[in-house]
Amino acid sequence: MPADHHPPHDVACSVGASTAAQIEDAIAEAAVTARAGLAGAEADLAVVFVSKEYERAIRPAMEGLADALGVPTVIAATAEGVLAGDREYEMGPAVTVWLARLPGAEIVPLALEYSQSVDGGMFIGWPERLEDEWPADATLLLLADPFSFPVDRLIARLADDHPGVPIIGGMASGGYSPGSNTLVVDQRSYDSGAVGVVIGGAKIRPVVSQGCRPIGRPLVITKAEENLIVELGGRPALERLREVYAELSPVDRELVKTSLHVGRAASEYTDQFRRGDFLVRNVLGADPDMGVLAIGDAVRVGQTVQFHVRDAGTAHEDLVELLGRDEVAGSNPAGALVFTCNGRGSRLFQSPDHDARCIAERLGPIPAAGFFAQGEIGPIGRRNCLHGFTASIALFEK
Repeated sequence: MPADHHPPHDVACSVGASTAAQIEDAIAEAAVTARAGLAGAEADLAVVFVSKEYERAIRPAMEGLADALGVPTVIAATAEGVLAGDREYEMGPAVTVWLARLPGAEIVPLALEYSQSVDGGMFIGWPERLEDEWPADATLLLLADPFSFPVDRLIARLADDHPGVPIIGGMASGGYSPGSNTLVVDQRSYDSGAVGVVIGGAKIRPVVSQGCRPIGRPLVITKAEENLIVELGGRPALERLREVYAELSPVDRELVKTSLHVGRAASEYTDQFRRGDFLVRNVLGADPDMGVLAIGDAVRVGQTVQFHVRDAGTAHEDLVELLGRDEVAGSNPAGALVFTCNGRGSRLFQSPDHDARCIAERLGPIPAAGFFAQGEIGPIGRRNCLHGFTASIALFEK
């Protein structure tokens, strides 16, 4: 079947990118390319990412984005750099426009703000269509401002109200101070809060690569306090780490010194753990006298953990393995949205376009778009999490 022909009931995606010096020209050029990829079919959703290099011209252009694209639902964000196809645009002006035709899907756009009061906090802006019931098999795609929107609290709220709904997205990275990012949903733009879409009736598969490799073996926490791992398997945590260290290669020993992490099992109901089964968090420090490890997350007795390390090699290996799994490689994706950490790219890898090329090499030349985020959102198991140094991918299946 020709690449530019799509059966009327199939999901279809397309992407266009432009590095034109004027933002209006870049949006128009990227949109033309993206529309051509749909071969005349109408798009139901547009997702746009704009690099920060356009500076003061961004806000006016973004406010007219929905009219320029003529797509029923539009979300967009400013970014440090953007991704399109197998290319990553880390420097200079760039715009990527991603279009999706989602036959039969229910698409609910939203814009949220967080309001803090003496009685606690609440999220304002939920659409009426979501107040009573969410669409079946829903996924939330979320673009949030890092200075004003507490994603971790939204994750906790939805875990209570709508357990099992995946959240995939990223924190806008186009500005370095409050009010410096621009977010768009449909006809409105914002400089705070979060925008997104709830999509039901379309198969969206999350792939979350935290860039780490496990070392040693899984161990059960037998004593803990808040974020302190006191004992593992009935012995001091630091003693267990020394046991693991003694069995490592010289290369891995150096990684332990510079990039040690702890992965906490997303589910205890499994006999064998594999890559992607652990929520990875930083090791913040250790107390040699007490044998205690402090990590960047709360822990409790009974949880299974495993030590991990991270560098460019492990990040490459992790992404390649996750994309190569049968359930991913055989999912026949029509397109992808990619939220990769702004600490990845050329800051981590020696060769350019790393994550974009990995996706193209493992899954074929699918229409992919994304941006370098200031925090990535994606599920580990059934638990949504806010990550760092991660590539969080939403695969739209045909």
